[in-house]
Amino acid sequence: MRAPRNSLSPELIVAASLDALERDGVKGLSFRKLGAALSVDPTALYRHFRNKDELILAVTDSLMVSALEGFEPDVDWLETIRDLMHRGRRAYLSHPHAAVLGVTRVTRRPGEIRIVEEILAALSRGGFDPEEAARLYRVIDDLNLAFAGLDAAFRILPSEEQAKDTAAWSNEYAALDAERFPFIAKAAPMLATIEEDPTYELAVDLLLESVARRAAPDAEAKR
Repeated sequence: MRAPRNSLSPELIVAASLDALERDGVKGLSFRKLGAALSVDPTALYRHFRNKDELILAVTDSLMVSALEGFEPDVDWLETIRDLMHRGRRAYLSHPHAAVLGVTRVTRRPGEIRIVEEILAALSRGGFDPEEAARLYRVIDDLNLAFAGLDAAFRILPSEEQAKDTAAWSNEYAALDAERFPFIAKAAPMLATIEEDPTYELAVDLLLESVARRAAPDAEAKR
C-alpha cells in the first residue's frame, strides 16, 4: 500500500496497520514499518496518531465500524442483540491479530459508541431500566469479546500448536484412566467433536434466554 502524495489520512494508516498485522503479526505494527509500507517518513504518522496506543484503538474501532455495515435493528429486540454479537465476533475473527490487541480495550470512538447505543436501545425495548440495561450490556459485550479474543488467540497460534491442542481431546484425554476420571472417559468422544462456532452459538443462546427471562412481562409483545 502506497500513500499518494499529500493524501496520508487516519483511514489509510489504519488500513495499512490491518495489512501489517495480517502479514507480520503484532511485530509488524510499528510506525517505522508502517512508514515504509506507505512510502512516507514515519514521523508523518504522528500528525494523525500521537502514539502506538492511539493507533491500536483506531484499528480496533475500525473493526467495530465494519461490523455495523448494513446493520438495521430487528423488530425483535433480542434478535437485534444476537445480530450485533454475531457481527462483532465476525469482524474480530476476520483480523485475529488486531482482535488480540483490541478486545480488552475501550476505544471511545464512533464504532464502539454506536454498538453500545444499539445494545442499550434494544435492552430498553425489552423493558429494562437504565441501571439494569447497563449491567446486562456489560455481560453481553464481555461475553462476546471473551469468545472473540479466545478464538482469535487460537487462530494466530502456529499451525503445529493448533493441531496439538485440537488433537489433545482425541489423544491425551481419551487415554486417561477411566477409573480415575470416569466422567472425562464418558465424555471424551463428544469433547473431541466440539467446535468453536457451535460452542459460541450455545453460549449466545443461553445468555439471551436468560436475558429474556429477566425482561419485563410485556416485553414479549414488543418482539
